[in-house]
Amino acid sequence: MSGRGWVLFAAMSILWGIPYLMIKVAVEGVSVPMVVFARTAIGAAILLPLALRAGRPTWLRQRWKPLLAFAVIEIMIPWGLLSDAEQHITSSMTGLLIAASPIVAVLIGRLTGDAERLGAARWAGLGVGLAGVAVLAGPALGDGNPWAIVEVLLVAVCYATAPLIAARRLSDVPALPMTAVCLGGAALVYLPPAVLTWPQTLPDGRVLAALAGLAVLCTALAFLVFFALIREVGPSRALVFTYVNPAVAVTAGVLVLGEPLTASIVVAFALILVGSVLATAPRARKAVTPVGSPECR
Repeated sequence: MSGRGWVLFAAMSILWGIPYLMIKVAVEGVSVPMVVFARTAIGAAILLPLALRAGRPTWLRQRWKPLLAFAVIEIMIPWGLLSDAEQHITSSMTGLLIAASPIVAVLIGRLTGDAERLGAARWAGLGVGLAGVAVLAGPALGDGNPWAIVEVLLVAVCYATAPLIAARRLSDVPALPMTAVCLGGAALVYLPPAVLTWPQTLPDGRVLAALAGLAVLCTALAFLVFFALIREVGPSRALVFTYVNPAVAVTAGVLVLGEPLTASIVVAFALILVGSVLATAPRARKAVTPVGSPECR
């Protein structure tokens, strides 16, 4: 990978590793609808002008149904669930549970028509990864926060499902305009509840900084860097950064918010990481002799 590719890779690992920290800070001062609205509205305001430079989106009328499904499953539902869950559980735990998305994606792909057979290594990866989720979520389910855990696991399902929609129904749609339209639509949906829960006083600087960071860094800039990374190294290699995100999420939570780093977190991280790598590894092709040669989100 080129030097530029490594820089983009490192940037993505951070930009999509720190949202959990920023969400945790933001929900301390504003409502969940406000968090999602600020993130989507500002993100759309930044990306839409860039997207319009490519011309009028003629594909919008023909693809509005899968586009709507993608926006609902990728943005509208999971970002609301994440923000609500982080009122009750740590950002570290949230980031680690989301790391199970590649494992869930393999299961969903298998259940929805993926013809590729799973070898022993991939089945082992599914088992190891799910064991990591159990190690992490099990104690929390008994600590009075079962719904928050369920919310994050539902987010993992959403993050595993949305790429299937994009790959099967939106593969020929330009990524930047599609993202801008989805963010704009999500902002419109969250506008009414955001207005109804608008804070009576100006939130403190820490909360405002978190909202700005979510919108500008973790949404608008992150998508731009992600598209650049795909152009630089290709889509398959570009997604490898998702293996680093959980470590960034845990590190940020521990260092910035003082969240605990327990043995169960370390063990769960190792199991989920190993499971994700094994479960999403491409199947080895058999070599053909002259007689007779991570996919994850």
